[in-house]
Amino acid sequence: MRKQFTSTLYDIMTVDKNTCLLLGDIGVFGFKKCFEEFPNRTYNIGILEQSMVGLAAGLSKANLIPIVHTIAPFIVERALEQIKIDFGYQKLNGNFVSIGNSYDYSGLGCTHHCPGDILLLSSIPGIQLISPGNGKEFDYLFKQTYNNNSPTYFRLSEYEHNLDLDINFGKANIIKKGSKALVICYGNMLDQVYKVVEDLDVTLLYYSTILPFDSDTLKKHFNDNIIICEPFYEGSTNYLINHSLKGMSYKLSNIGIPREFILNYGKKSQIDKLLELDINSIKDKIIKLI
Repeated sequence: MRKQFTSTLYDIMTVDKNTCLLLGDIGVFGFKKCFEEFPNRTYNIGILEQSMVGLAAGLSKANLIPIVHTIAPFIVERALEQIKIDFGYQKLNGNFVSIGNSYDYSGLGCTHHCPGDILLLSSIPGIQLISPGNGKEFDYLFKQTYNNNSPTYFRLSEYEHNLDLDINFGKANIIKKGSKALVICYGNMLDQVYKVVEDLDVTLLYYSTILPFDSDTLKKHFNDNIIICEPFYEGSTNYLINHSLKGMSYKLSNIGIPREFILNYGKKSQIDKLLELDINSIKDKIIKLI
């Protein structure tokens, strides 16, 4: 997705002279063309994430469109207050594009993990949260929303699903229909979940936009056995489900990242297996729940 991000951003900066890019000393070489062709709108701020977000807010107040990029824990956890106050409270337009997902950088340890980003950012009123599952989805969603007068967070990953879907901002996709359960999944976790449920009698809803949340599709395909598969801390989106289905009776189960520190090192696939988020483990869990 990062490769698509650099291409998408270049396209936008070419046609929209109000856009500007702020980097936190991450992936700088990938934006070489932007530095060469838009030197007055492309800056490597360095390892100063809080200042970078504050600067982005000033640019937004000056009617520019800031695009801020670094890895997830640095942009979300180090600069949460600035995103909250400088953008959320002031209702400013700005784009925050992370990379690394929850533990894509599994070999670098806890400092480079960020499974709590959706839980943290969803507490900011008015923010939009987008979790594209592949580069094509990112390209479409970013071009549709980058100038939407709202702080918007894009959760990018080094890993993608390979389904070719027609997506729309703020709308869920109905991947398949069934009767025994309603399975909800987000972002690139569709890669594992689709393979698991392809032959099971369940409905599968896929959300590439988390906020604003598509309650209408959820209610239209309601089943009283709901299973959420989430590539971040389990339970991060429970409030959105419960708020959407207020007054209705159902069982809600979560398959996601446990709320504990990941102390092991290794490949992402190894951490998936450790956390029981590999395909075989997810399949076992869903079969038991249905």
